[in-house]
Amino acid sequence: MSTNSIDSLLQETRRFPPSAEFAAASVTSPAIYDDAREDRVSFWADQARELLHWHKPFTETLDWSNPPVARWFGDGELNVAYNCLDRHVIAGNGDRVAIHWEGEPGDSRSYTYSELTAEVKRAANAIAALGIGQGDRVAVYMPVIPEAVIAMLAIARLGAVHSVVFGGFSSESLRSRIDDASAKLVITADGGWRKGKVFPLKAAVDGALENGTSTVTNVLVVKRGDNDVEWTEGRDLWWHDELAKADAEHEAQGFEAENPLFVLYTSGTTGKPKGILHTSGGYLTQVASTHRNVFDLHPESDVYWCTADVGWITGHSYVVYGPLANGATQLMYEGTPDTPHQGRWWELIEKYKVSIFYTAPTAIRSFMKLGRQIPQGFDLSSIRVLGSVGEPINPEAWIWYRDVIGSGTAPIVDTWWQTETGGIMISALPGLTTLKPGSAQVPIPGVKIDILGEDGTRVDPPQGGLLVVSEPWPAMLRGIWGDPERFRETYWSRFSKDGNWKYFAGDGAHVDSDGDIVLLGRVDDVMNVSGHRLSTQEIESALVSHHMVAEAAVVGAADEATGQAVVAFVIIKSQQAADHTVDEASALLRTHVAQQIGAIARPRQVFIVSELPKTRSGKIMRRLLQDVAEGREIGDTTTLADTSVMQIISDKMK
Repeated sequence: MSTNSIDSLLQETRRFPPSAEFAAASVTSPAIYDDAREDRVSFWADQARELLHWHKPFTETLDWSNPPVARWFGDGELNVAYNCLDRHVIAGNGDRVAIHWEGEPGDSRSYTYSELTAEVKRAANAIAALGIGQGDRVAVYMPVIPEAVIAMLAIARLGAVHSVVFGGFSSESLRSRIDDASAKLVITADGGWRKGKVFPLKAAVDGALENGTSTVTNVLVVKRGDNDVEWTEGRDLWWHDELAKADAEHEAQGFEAENPLFVLYTSGTTGKPKGILHTSGGYLTQVASTHRNVFDLHPESDVYWCTADVGWITGHSYVVYGPLANGATQLMYEGTPDTPHQGRWWELIEKYKVSIFYTAPTAIRSFMKLGRQIPQGFDLSSIRVLGSVGEPINPEAWIWYRDVIGSGTAPIVDTWWQTETGGIMISALPGLTTLKPGSAQVPIPGVKIDILGEDGTRVDPPQGGLLVVSEPWPAMLRGIWGDPERFRETYWSRFSKDGNWKYFAGDGAHVDSDGDIVLLGRVDDVMNVSGHRLSTQEIESALVSHHMVAEAAVVGAADEATGQAVVAFVIIKSQQAADHTVDEASALLRTHVAQQIGAIARPRQVFIVSELPKTRSGKIMRRLLQDVAEGREIGDTTTLADTSVMQIISDKMK
């Protein structure tokens, strides 16, 4: 968020306390903060016992003897899938709908908890028959269909580890993730629907496995798009065939609370994505607790919808594990918000009477551009809680969201968290907090957040600084897959000293005069595009892999629709320069990045330049390129080896 955004936040003085009616029916009371303050560790133990079923109860809550790796509930045993499924059936809620699913073309299916449990049991048996057991890694590369959730839960039921890869990523991105995790099985679909067309998925898996050196022994394929697929006999298997052969019964056994649950890859400040490792007991405790308290969930009456893809952490925590652990009824939608028409989301809210809606500021801003007349054409009166995730939400979008989607009454919870944190870390609680537009506001009960200056000292309000988590939390990452040194260096090295470990989130934050937290976005070279974290170095590597590129620099430029957009500055090899016009080269490179990484990384603009601004030591000064990309006056160029370079680039842009 820019200084201008902070200024507009400070000018937005309206505050929105919970209504007496909402507060009276809230699932939480002010005592939740008192309990957490009094004894943070005991608070989490109480949450774990209250919200989850333990095959073997834990006696030790937190072991922080080997920082920065924590052990939560370490001597306890549980089964994550049992907590999301079987226990609700046993408790008499088997007939409650777990998932209403809507496909983009309009086909739909609903699963009760009994039906979902039965599907997951069969899938677990089918996956086990392919040699998958505790600790084995399984890559999941699927559209937003029920089988994606079924696959994740079946893998978890076996004590195996899933690595879900967003279906928009290319075969190269998929290959690097399969190889890094040494996956034995890939679960995918023939295709999925997006913007009125079937996009192929199986072909990307084939591309990822084509060199024959992969650890993958089988590929399970869900039939969704009915598109033609290549088939490798002995390796490729149809999902429906394997489930039909599988036994219907499967008993869920307990696994240690620290048994790995999933590895999820996120962009890093170096080119290679980081495999973020999460384990079972602490993760499930925090996502269940935050899902219940942050969204004021009443599972017997609410219909909840989080619009995230299961390929991202939001989909893991607040589509799969949090809602199902809490016995919620939720909606899943396969397609995009504007297909087959621009009111599609609002049509679905009306159809399913969605009461809790959780989406990204990017989406909200795009709807603002289209105009309020579109959502106002649908009955959105069922909405009672709204949520925001993925990036800071500006006050203007916050107010529009509340007024237009929330009928001027629904509270908005602006949530801050990351792939690494596993669950929500900063958010209002809608029945307790007086809401402040544009501010995430307060840490959730049981989480300790500090805002520090560059020197590591706590800043006094109202000031900006760097956001750190000062105490271990249950859903925290347990490491980077296969790289413990990178884990320490990336997250713990900056402010940890004298045995006092602090997690640095990589985000800046402003603490206002009330002590409330306003997130300012990334402070490193990871961009936040539509809530998706993309590494500048990863995109630069993709650009330089093209035969005509000599050098590339990428920056994230402010973008009204997506928060940040990818803007690239590229030097073309001299022998290639005559082969294409500037416009042709730019278009080719934008497409190349999309093929290498995925459509979400496609640069908004690729500028062809003759030089890049560098210091005498050869470091590219990206902040100067960001000035150009965002149309600002160029900053201090005195450290450049050639100060004329920026003037040449600036003149060219004009």
